[in-house]
Amino acid sequence: MKSAWLNYDKDEKKNVFDFNAHYIDMITCAKTERLFVKESVLKAREKGYVDLKEILQRKETIKPGDKIYVTHMNKSMILINIGTNDIEDGLNILGAHIDSPRLDVKPNPLYEDGNLALMDLHYYGGIKKYQWVTVPLALVGVVCLKDGRTLDISIGTKPGDPVFVVSDLLIHLSQERMKETAENVIPGENMNVTFGNIPLQDEEKDAVKKNCLHILKETYGFEEEDFFSSELEFVPADPARSLGIDSSMVIGYGQDDRVCAYTSLMAQLDCEEVKKTSVTLLVDKEEVGSQGATGMHSQFFENTIRELLYAMGRKEERSLKRTLQNSCMLSSDVAAAHDPNYPEASSPNNQAYLGNGVAMLKYVGSRGKSGSNDANAEYMAKLRHVMEEGNVQVQCVELGKVDLGGGGTISYILANYGMQVVDFGVPVLNMHSPFEVSSKADVYEAYKGYKAFLTNMD
Repeated sequence: MKSAWLNYDKDEKKNVFDFNAHYIDMITCAKTERLFVKESVLKAREKGYVDLKEILQRKETIKPGDKIYVTHMNKSMILINIGTNDIEDGLNILGAHIDSPRLDVKPNPLYEDGNLALMDLHYYGGIKKYQWVTVPLALVGVVCLKDGRTLDISIGTKPGDPVFVVSDLLIHLSQERMKETAENVIPGENMNVTFGNIPLQDEEKDAVKKNCLHILKETYGFEEEDFFSSELEFVPADPARSLGIDSSMVIGYGQDDRVCAYTSLMAQLDCEEVKKTSVTLLVDKEEVGSQGATGMHSQFFENTIRELLYAMGRKEERSLKRTLQNSCMLSSDVAAAHDPNYPEASSPNNQAYLGNGVAMLKYVGSRGKSGSNDANAEYMAKLRHVMEEGNVQVQCVELGKVDLGGGGTISYILANYGMQVVDFGVPVLNMHSPFEVSSKADVYEAYKGYKAFLTNMD
């Protein structure tokens, strides 16, 4: 398959770069699931989307052309564009996750040792721990106080901010440590952030820790006991930016899966009128199994569609079941791009390549397709037709060599409703590292593909 870049004339190549400039801005400012939802709400409201709660409070009848959004615990979101077809004919659904691997602050994190104040952390999601040491980190999240106030915390994301780091043992003293396997060379309990070094005057015990607490109280408005009701994450502090002498790629944190979340979001917002009702899911907790109230395994999605149907006068439970079973979905999640430095992991004829377009995976899972949705041939054929009509370059691929492992997405969870589902997303290098890499061409083709699906999938 030829590179998607060869399909673009001068004007469309400009569109590719312009679209990715906005994408870079988004993932630079929205480094957590909460921030991504916040930015998505702003974009949705600019496009005329209205909170479902407002519609229900006014007891308005929902009709074709209505644009609706719902948020859940500020960490998941659903956007809905009501189509002209009967809703029981099904929905066209894009589903992406907006959480990414990171370092979470423990409930009792701050301590002092060796004249340093440190933060005790617990990594989130599947990571190679050695990739996360000596990387400048920002502290981002919320602290909820007993009086009901919520403090937004962001330290290390703005010019002039201090940043933080997990230290690593110097090479001169690492002879024994270097004998460990890659999995164990950085123990999880050693992933503690260096937080401060100046002691508080006239304090003999834990003077550095006390000075850090003083700064947190005076500058940010919270005390040590407030850590217990906080959600604070250490994430890479550096902005996303262009990669390569030709600026053809994006390097940045959290592209798994905010690259598919952003392209899905923009496709949803840019579809003014649709025949089948279009839905975009932006969900949390995929990196840890999609569990919990904000993950795809929760009833949030189903409850939202039930509320929608009730507001349309469809109060029979079978209406919900028909709507979901007749739906089609693209599980918007990244694919593993071929890395020529590690060719032994690739299945050459069935591997995604950077720049060759958006990747479609009939199945994912592990080894013998364990834990996988497996799309049927009829659905694959329909999608091929839709993408060809939309002039979208698609590469049909697998995750990598069969026996090496694998990974999962939210596709199998939606497939449990009996709907048609397939995985469809952007190939990524360095997946789950602090700095992932995508091709700007693939990002743009994903956007085109999602838009074609929402408008033309019948």
